[in-house]
Amino acid sequence: MENLKLIAPAVELKLEFLEMLEEFKNDGAGIINGIGSIDQNDFDNSVILAQRHSLGIDLPKEWVPASTYWLINEQYKLLGTCNLRHHLNGYLEIIGGHVGYSIRPSQRRKGYATKMLSLVIEKAKAMNIHGLLIVCDDANIASAKVIEKNGGFLINKLLSREDFRFKRRYWIDLI
Repeated sequence: MENLKLIAPAVELKLEFLEMLEEFKNDGAGIINGIGSIDQNDFDNSVILAQRHSLGIDLPKEWVPASTYWLINEQYKLLGTCNLRHHLNGYLEIIGGHVGYSIRPSQRRKGYATKMLSLVIEKAKAMNIHGLLIVCDDANIASAKVIEKNGGFLINKLLSREDFRFKRRYWIDLI
């Protein structure tokens, strides 16, 4: 696999980010997992805000500190986005988990999600997070496989009161 890395959101990649968002919209994505607080309409300020959120500063009510990362290749092509929540609250324990991620539609089925999650796991270990809860829709077989390839084991399935879909809840030990 090519040389991939996770970086913090960067204003220099604004056009890449906007192109990725357009791909998601054209693909019919309602919610883009892992996008964090990045807002296309106030991009520069939201990049700064994402950095502040990673430090636990200026968090909206009910949010926890979370780091947003972008997966890029050697040419600085933005392949995907993810969030690593530093700890969980009641909502995240049931439906959100520690990690949210999305790969841009044109780059799917190339192993990038699996690689991105492995890189996020390394970030979590560096933060002394001892385990990750990762949640996906029961019907999202691709995401389930990504989690399982990274050592996730299925804890259970719960029915979400938000969207009335079953969610698979996985655990990855990091110790």
